[in-house]
Amino acid sequence: MSTLAARHPGRITGHGTDPGIADEISELLADVRARTELLIAPLSEADLHVQHDPLMSPIVWDLGHIAGFEELWLLRHLERPFTGLAALGEMPGLFNPFEHPRRERGKLVLPSAAECRTVLAEVRERALARLSRIDFDADSPLTRDGFVYRMVAQHEAQHGETILQTMQLKGGEPYRPAERIAPPTGPRLHHLTGVMVRFPGGAAEIGTNDRSAAYDNERPIQRVHLPPFEIDETPVTNAAYLEFMEDGGYRNASWWSDAGRAWLASSGVDAPKYWHRVGSEWWTRTMDRVAPVELTHPVVHVCYYEAEAFARWAGKRLPTEYEWEAAATWDPQTSTSRRFPWGEAPLTADLANVDQLSFGTAPVGAYPRNRSPIGCLGMIGDVWEWTATDFGPYPGYESFPYREYSEVFFGPEHKVLRGGSWASRSIAIRNTFRNWDLPIRRQIFSGFRCARNA
Repeated sequence: MSTLAARHPGRITGHGTDPGIADEISELLADVRARTELLIAPLSEADLHVQHDPLMSPIVWDLGHIAGFEELWLLRHLERPFTGLAALGEMPGLFNPFEHPRRERGKLVLPSAAECRTVLAEVRERALARLSRIDFDADSPLTRDGFVYRMVAQHEAQHGETILQTMQLKGGEPYRPAERIAPPTGPRLHHLTGVMVRFPGGAAEIGTNDRSAAYDNERPIQRVHLPPFEIDETPVTNAAYLEFMEDGGYRNASWWSDAGRAWLASSGVDAPKYWHRVGSEWWTRTMDRVAPVELTHPVVHVCYYEAEAFARWAGKRLPTEYEWEAAATWDPQTSTSRRFPWGEAPLTADLANVDQLSFGTAPVGAYPRNRSPIGCLGMIGDVWEWTATDFGPYPGYESFPYREYSEVFFGPEHKVLRGGSWASRSIAIRNTFRNWDLPIRRQIFSGFRCARNA
């Protein structure tokens, strides 16, 4: 398989209105909808309507937005020729995220969950009726290879992760999952701090030219030259992070950047989000489970500034996103890139801690096949990993199919995260996937690994 072919994350292929393609898409859409329903099944009407935290939407807003997004792309934009770029502003105002920032959505007059479900079902029925008439070989970049359907499915899957962030923030009666799958417990690594692997430097390919599933910010593919560097074998563990804390990590200003010190002073935090003291021990809560901090698990719910301070304390730094992707995908021995760290096999829940139903992290090393060509473990799943890179366009970037997904967020205000988390669906994560957020954010399922010059 050629290097570029290895970049395609599983195309829907075929000719014209082949019913086999339509069936595949229908199953994909049904899968993400079934998961949305599973995630909200334990919640009362009050839980669905209340704004549990200003950082997150009321969940009924998410449901209405999912329906509005699907109606916009699978109905309205398929009823007329697509010119190459659309505006998200065409979405109905109540569920337009730019008209109503998250902090204001709790004040909106929102429909009931039953009303949202009715609209979701009606939009889906109409979309599936149109699906049987779609030409997947058409010139339109929206329908070619089923792109627009994968985009809509990914969008709903991504909202599933934000719903889980909301439920983790939820006060009062904890969120109790309707279904839970235990991640593997072994084999375990005997070392929990500091082991690094080496990238020898040289050329590597970053990004993708795929237009069947990848977002615009992942394109185009580019060849970059990287100096040699070392990178942590695993994400930073709770054991390692506790060493930082016990060495005065939150008290010693020398480990923190100017922006980090300002955030630390304003926030007053002294531990990762959701950690709390029980006697002399640190405990944490993950959804409905409260227990002592698991030393073998990756640290999670830390912001960029905490990751940056830990790295400086450890005599390291955060990797750039190019270094992260090269460490995850590039095989220096063959000068080829893998589709996933382990190779070409599709991402499944037995290869990495993804797809939500573990409802928490796993011990580092619990997925031994999740190993990159240079020996990094766990670069897909468990925790999003902060990088040192500001979110911006790749050379040759073109917005598609709307500027509001990527372009409006470009700039130094947002940092790139890579790799997905336990709360990411497999359809919405890959080696080239770029997430981004403000460096102060801790409600996301975020951790990190460190790097240093070789």
